Amino acid sequence: MAKPMKVRARNADGVTDVRILMRHDMESGQRKNSDGDIIPAHHIQNVTVRHQQKVVLFAQWGPAVSKNPYLAFKFEGGTPGDPIEVTWVDNKGDSRTDETMIK
Repeated sequence: MAKPMKVRARNADGVTDVRILMRHDMESGQRKNSDGDIIPAHHIQNVTVRHQQKVVLFAQWGPAVSKNPYLAFKFEGGTPGDPIEVTWVDNKGDSRTDETMIK
């Protein structure tokens, strides 16, 4: 099971600022281990962020994203107490969903 994400969301003047730290190894499939064998690709492919069940961000990622990726973005709307849900799915079918409330 994947480690929890750190998700923060704050609203100021009608704009919600969302910051997410995802914990994932993000292997590109191009590195080799100490024996010279290629480490298989294992990376996040899709990230979806929802505010009250409405998608406010959808991203498709590839193997070039760094380990433990950080994502920050803003969207109009949201009020303190509203839920923000973040879900990622990787190329091996693993997924993780975490939720926070807007402050």
